[in-house]
Parts: sequence; structure tokens; C-alpha cells
Amino acid sequence: MAKSKRLSASNPDIEKYDLAGQRKVPRTHPRPGHVHVPKRSCKDHFSVIEPQINAEGVHVYPFDVSCPVDVLFLTENGRHSVRMNRHGYFEILYLCSGSANCHIQDRLLPFREGDLAIVGSTLYHRVECQSSTPLTIAALFFEPDLIRCEGGRDNAEYLNPFLLQDSEFPHIVPAETGIPNQVLEMMLRIRSELPPLSPRARLAIKTYLKMILMLLVNRYASYAGTVETFQRQQRDLDLLLPLFRFLGDNCGKIQVREACRIVGMSESNFTSFFKRVTGLSFMKYLNHYRVERSQVLLANTDEPMASISHEMGFCDQSYFGTVFRRLVGMTPAAYRKRYRINDGSGRGQISSAPPIWPAKASLTGTPQRSTTEINRQLAALHGKLMINQTYFN
Repeated sequence: MAKSKRLSASNPDIEKYDLAGQRKVPRTHPRPGHVHVPKRSCKDHFSVIEPQINAEGVHVYPFDVSCPVDVLFLTENGRHSVRMNRHGYFEILYLCSGSANCHIQDRLLPFREGDLAIVGSTLYHRVECQSSTPLTIAALFFEPDLIRCEGGRDNAEYLNPFLLQDSEFPHIVPAETGIPNQVLEMMLRIRSELPPLSPRARLAIKTYLKMILMLLVNRYASYAGTVETFQRQQRDLDLLLPLFRFLGDNCGKIQVREACRIVGMSESNFTSFFKRVTGLSFMKYLNHYRVERSQVLLANTDEPMASISHEMGFCDQSYFGTVFRRLVGMTPAAYRKRYRINDGSGRGQISSAPPIWPAKASLTGTPQRSTTEINRQLAALHGKLMINQTYFN
């Protein structure tokens, strides 16, 4: 396998030369200003993502099958986090406000306002809020087959930044490179075309998506990872599939010895292998899985806590409360009281914003946009004016 060539930390821009053969001085961009997103456009990150994560830790997103791409705004307050998960689709995140860490496998990568995060389909990950104020994230999800289905090697190469993500891949694209604000511009253009009700809208979405991917291909041109990296990651995940299915069928009621038997490994090999593949030890993964499933039950049902504790595989309710408080920051009773609302039917509901399809907006102009212009686009989607006049450049 060929060795990967890393992006230099001191010079993240790709080397460019002018017509005379002289190297150009890399251009840097000031960190962008705050991007304001109307509250009614935002959805709670936990409520949108967590219920759709299965026992394998795989998030399944309900795409429109005719055009499997979506752009949405998510908020994260740090009170409860989405568990480590992966997904078959590819993901691009722009941090509009706040500060966070991107937890990707066993790595913690600082994620600052104006940065972009690039995540493929084989890596377990989540975003962890690190600021006192809630995060606001613009998220682009898309199925790679949307690009692959057109055939040809050139189309496949659009996806290289997502396929070559090994243990040292630089997932964060800093705001100073100027790339994140260009990507956000294209994300807003895609959002303005959703839902795609005509062939023209689908063509526009694909075009804007390819413009984003081309920016990323150029960004990672000097990062020569190999397809073998992606294939190895996929094989490792396949080895754990029987275990994940068992967890789903048995609500997490399992001991380490039985987990080793299911995957056919010794305990020492299993513990190191599981952590390398998922980024968490088996018991930590198991406790997160149990607690996060219990969060859904606490917020959506009136089932007694003792019953939930038993159903999730905890030895007793006291231990359930201890683990829950350590991971969530409050007791199960306090969590139920805070996050359950009654709809009049006697059943609790998780509070989340309703889906909003924006009106069409005029998004003409050059790819380089100021914060003010992006805020105006967001305002155009909802008929509200934004503030903050800080420019990207």
C-alpha cells in the first residue's frame, strides 16, 4: 500500500504556480463573522438524529429517493449528545455558531465557528458542544450514488475526499482557507431548490453539489490516500455486524465474553479491535447505547423507570441512574421532566421543530460571499432580516 502524503499543517493551501513558474503566495482569509440562522429553520440535533440510529450505530436518513440530498440546520445545546454513529451517506458540516469538538473514532478535533467538517461513511463520529451557547450547524447529507450513478471514472473521483479517510485524515477545513464559506454558499443554493419538483431543480442540485465536491477535491489533492483504506475499514465493520445485530435484538443485554464469542475473537484481540473500529471501548459503547435508547423511552413514553432500566440490561435501577447521570448530566427523572411534553393523548413527545421547506431565493453572484450576504440569503428563505456586518474578506 502506498504511503499517504499529508497536508502540511503550516501550509494548508495547495501549492499553486503562476504562468512564469513562480510559486504564488498562499491566500489566507479572515475568520468569518457569526452566521445567523432563523430559529424556526433549526431542528434539534438529538431529536432529528438519535431516534434513527440503530444498534450498529448506523444512522439511516429518510432521503427523497428521487434526489437523495438534504440541507438542514441543527442546534446542539450540549445537554445531551447524539451517540457515536456512522452512516451510508456522506456528510459535510459547517459550524455557523458556537465551538465544538469533532469526535471521530478516537480523535478529538477542534471545530470552530466558520470551519467545515468532512465525514465519510465508515467512521464513527459525533459533534460535542464545547461552548456555553448552543451550536448551530448547517449540515449537508447526500448519498454517494447520486454522483456514482452517472458512471465514468471522473464522476467517481468527485468522492475521493470521503473515501480516503484514514486515521490521520484532516477532517476539518479551517475557515481561514476561504473554502468553508464557498461551500456554505453552495449549500444554501441546494437548500433553495429543495424539494426538487422538476428535472431542472434536480440538475441544479447536482451541479451545486459537484461544485462543492470540486472545492474539496482541490483541497485534498495532495492527500494521496488509497482506496484500500476505505476497503479495510468496511471489512472491519462487517466483522462486527453480527454483534451489532445481537445488541439490537437484545437491547444491549450482553457480557464481554459473549461479545467475543459472537465475533470469534479472544478477549484481548476483541477489546483492541472494537476500540480501533468504533473509537470507543466496548463497555463505553454499550453504556452509551443503553442510555441513549433509554432517553428516547423517557421522552416518548410513560414506561416506569424500573422497567426501562431492566429493558436496557442494567442490573438495577440505582446503577442505571448512576450511569445515566454520568453520561447525560442529570437523573432519568429530571431528564423525563425536562424533555417530555404532553400532546393531550397521555403520551410524551420529544419537542422538535417541524420541517420547513423554504421559499425560493435569488442566489446570484460570485461564490465568495460575506457573512452579511449569507445572512441575507437565510433571511430571504424566511422573510426576516439578519444583522452582523462582518465580512469574510
